[in-house]
Amino acid sequence: MRTLMELVLHLALVLALAPLPGGVIRKIKAFVQKRQGPSLFQEYRDLRKLFRKDMVISDRASWVFFAAPFVVFGSSVAAAALVPLLPWAGGAEFPGDVFLVISLLALGRFFLALGGMDPGSTFGGMGSSREMTISALLEPAFLVFTLALGLQAGAPSFGVILRHAATLGTAVWHPSFLLLLFSLILVTLGETARIPVDDPSTHLELTMVHEAMVLEYSGPFLALMEYGAAVKQLLFLTVLAQVFLPFGNAALAGMGIGGVVLGLPLAAAKVLVMAAVAGVAEVFTVKLRIFSVPNLAAMAFIAAFLGFLNLMVFGG
Repeated sequence: MRTLMELVLHLALVLALAPLPGGVIRKIKAFVQKRQGPSLFQEYRDLRKLFRKDMVISDRASWVFFAAPFVVFGSSVAAAALVPLLPWAGGAEFPGDVFLVISLLALGRFFLALGGMDPGSTFGGMGSSREMTISALLEPAFLVFTLALGLQAGAPSFGVILRHAATLGTAVWHPSFLLLLFSLILVTLGETARIPVDDPSTHLELTMVHEAMVLEYSGPFLALMEYGAAVKQLLFLTVLAQVFLPFGNAALAGMGIGGVVLGLPLAAAKVLVMAAVAGVAEVFTVKLRIFSVPNLAAMAFIAAFLGFLNLMVFGG
């Protein structure tokens, strides 16, 4: 278990960094489309503006509607506390924490769907139904992914997995890991409501998934929902970056406080590189029809399962 001070600093860094990948994605998309686009820090400005606004609440809303933003944000932050930004420092850690991360994300998703349905909005119910369908299809792939890496690393813990990945070097490009990488990319797109599963910038209600569930929210409640989504996105990008771009981690791990000081900018750069790649990919990708999403989820599960079998048979 990490010290309390390390955990507090880790969470402070997560909360400070969480909105930045979204700003990078929007800026990169604008650059590729030859537009000026918003500032890299527009996500921070939007959150500040929402926290200052008043709220408009449906008279049909129950306690579920009021509780959902806090559960969504709290579950995302609690899950992020178990995924260290640096494999050798920060974050809580114990054997089996991957299962707690998956459970916390499922809890936040459950209350997000309940909050969308609670006011009785047609679009909210539609988005909640789609969200639960997509998550039920993608969760098995993420579970197989974590089990595959956890069994090879020696324990189903994100800290152990990331430290083990740091020792692999170029071995992370073994076919087994490439299959797991492909699976995690698809899961990340679905879990973070990105194209081709969902379009976070759409204004067409009939195609919304995440945005349909938060249509009834405004002000600080909407800010908590969006902040929670940003923290969740950072969590998945961190796992992608630290597992499949582990270069430099092994050298910095033995440098003590100096390794932490140098490692944090490196970790942030890796996350932002992942965000930039996502932004470029979104420009050249179209949103799938909702009935095509199960095919994407099936591909994610098959890739994760094949990677798992490959690791078990050939040992990576």
